[in-house]
Formats: sequence, C-alpha cells, structure tokens
Amino acid sequence: MSQQEVTPPTVSAADIHRINDDSFTGKNVCLVTGAGSGIGRATALAAAGNGLTVAATDIDESGLSGTIERGEELGLEGDIHSIVGDLTVDDDLERIVDDAAALGELSYLANVAGIQHIDPIDEFPMEAYDQMHRIMLRAPLYLTKLCLPHFRASADGRGCVGNMSSVHGHYVTSDKVGYNVSKFGLRGLTQSIAAEGGGDVRAFSISTAYVKTPLVTAQLEDTAEQRGISVEEVIEDVMLGQSRVTEMMEPIDVANLYLIGFSTLGRHLNGGDLMFDGGMTLTYE
Repeated sequence: MSQQEVTPPTVSAADIHRINDDSFTGKNVCLVTGAGSGIGRATALAAAGNGLTVAATDIDESGLSGTIERGEELGLEGDIHSIVGDLTVDDDLERIVDDAAALGELSYLANVAGIQHIDPIDEFPMEAYDQMHRIMLRAPLYLTKLCLPHFRASADGRGCVGNMSSVHGHYVTSDKVGYNVSKFGLRGLTQSIAAEGGGDVRAFSISTAYVKTPLVTAQLEDTAEQRGISVEEVIEDVMLGQSRVTEMMEPIDVANLYLIGFSTLGRHLNGGDLMFDGGMTLTYE
C-alpha cells in the first residue's frame, strides 16, 4: 500500500449506514468534535444522514464549512451546524455546549478530535503533551460534564457519549506516549460515565487500528524518520504488519460504528469498547 492509498476518501451517501431508530430525528442533537475532517467529519455526515441535527465543532472553520458543504451535496436529512471552538479553552467548551443545546435536545456526544506528536519519552516536549491531554482527554471529560444536565433534562432523560479510543488504548507503540496515555484515559472516562449514568446515560468507546485520516497521513514521514525506515515500510510493517485484515478502515466505517452505538442497537453497550482492529491486538503469529 502506497502513501497515496492512505489518502482520506470522500464520504458518499451510499457509505452511510441508515438505522431505523425513533430517536434519530431532527429534534435530537448530536455534538461532534473534530468535525472539520477525518472521522469527525464522517461522523457528522453519518449522524445527519440518519436524520439527527448535528452540532459540528472544530477549531478549523474552513474544515467545518467543507463538512457542511458535503452534507448539502449529499442532500442529507439532518442539518449540520458549524460551531467553531478551541477544545483547550474552557469558555469555548461551555459555549459549544450552549450553542449545541440551543439547536434542540442535546442527546449524543461524539468525542472524536485528536492530534498526534511523535517523539521518545526522553525527548517528548511537555507542551505537546499538555495540548494532547487537553484536546483528547480533558475536553471529552468537561464536555461530558456539561452535556449531562442536558441529557437528563431531555424528554426521555437519556443520552449517550461515544469516545474515540484506539488500539493504542489497549497496547502501545513507541514514540507516542501522549497519544497512548490519552487513549487509555478515554477508556477510563467511558467506564466512569457508565458507572454513574444509571443506565439512562450510556457511554462506549471505539478502538480501531489505523484509519485513512489526515492524522494518519500526517504522521507517516515523522514515523519513518524516527525509525529510520521508508514511508512505505511504515505503512506495510508498522501500521499493517500485525493486522490480519491488511487494509485500513475508512473514516465512514468508524462513523457508522458511532451511530450503531448511539442507536437502540447499542442499548446494552455501556462502558464497553468496540474493538475494530483487524486482529491487530488479540492475535499473534
């Protein structure tokens, strides 16, 4: 597989899995972070394709415009609304939730946003770690805290949080300590929400191997340099070498998992992790 073959694909209407669910209507709002690209964009489109009103947030205003434009091109049933915000700023987090709640009954939260930095622990810059922690772990916790009163005040008193973990929330690779710690932490957050949700507020996490996203393509050259190998070797050996399914997932594949978890199909999914890793972590040769 070449670098070109891991380029993030465009979501089509046929890619979106439609679910017959009485709660998937325009009066219910799904808040999606990182919605300007990658898995976040695909999740916003999948939620709108299932009739939900989507509050799409990202620091990248042009990326959010692209998500909305793609939704309009596809003629999706639900509306997508742009809420520009910085997940490292508490005032922005509070405004994001307020704006999302103003669109209808805030019922679903998809914590997708993520960043990457590659360095060994003894060279890892703490400012990079702090930023990763705030975006990928602290923001999901605070957004959950802010969303809980809205979930409980809704007509059925229910809500659901989906957190984007990773195979690196189960086992780790070198040179990604900030990412590894955040993804393990998201699984702990997921289980904590389930423990306190009383069955009415559910939570789940999703753990995938490498997905064709800008986050993945952006780390190819850094990983190659860090390990002293070619980009092609990074793809074939590092990213796919331990997987039994030797193709990367696409962002919409992950987005569809979010909607399954949010739906009545996922009503017994609470605190659990959806492991879609192609056999990377639980098999060996």
